[in-house]
Amino acid sequence: MASAEIELPMFPLGIVLFPTQLLPLHVFEPRYRQMTRDLLAGDGRFGVVLIERGNEVGGGDTRSDFGCVAQLVQAQQASDGRFALMAIGVERLRVTGWLPDEPYPRALVQIVEDTESALSPDDLETRYRASMAMLRRVLALAAEVGQPAPASTIEFSEDPRTGSLQLCAAVPLGPFDRQRLLAASGADERLDLLDGYLTDARSDYEARIAMGPPAEPDG
Repeated sequence: MASAEIELPMFPLGIVLFPTQLLPLHVFEPRYRQMTRDLLAGDGRFGVVLIERGNEVGGGDTRSDFGCVAQLVQAQQASDGRFALMAIGVERLRVTGWLPDEPYPRALVQIVEDTESALSPDDLETRYRASMAMLRRVLALAAEVGQPAPASTIEFSEDPRTGSLQLCAAVPLGPFDRQRLLAASGADERLDLLDGYLTDARSDYEARIAMGPPAEPDG
């Protein structure tokens, strides 16, 4: 389900942001400094979307039409005018139209809510906890092979809808796979996709561990 259109400042990035996920930002470009000042003077909400192709600096990039609303929670300005920001993802969005990039990127967006689960609350919770256990196993294996990933002891919400978003934020995947998870219709589809990624990742990590460390070169 989607809401009425609203206008938001937009920050295209090379990452995918999920609701509940923290987002540190280092702002140095003049237009984003202006955007930060406007955010501090307003409600502090902006959109984050993935740059699918190209480089955002200087424009000419191709941007995803599905992203996340972020809420600015902290801002520190350096003496040279740069900003160190901390924001948090709060809800998903769909871009319905891009506006001119001056003075900075802006878009018309709709807030996107999850579809209702086809499972009973008890079945959804059982499904969610199974995915959580699989993710913890994958994170432990990732650590064993030296893959950067959150600690397997990371805490997740008791609520399956919120928690399924947190699981997606924690799984060690590339941006395009994470984008697919973000755009899933609801918790059911998120967990289906997540379980497929986790099954593949677990098999890969277990195979790498079974092979042992690479042999040292002679000499």
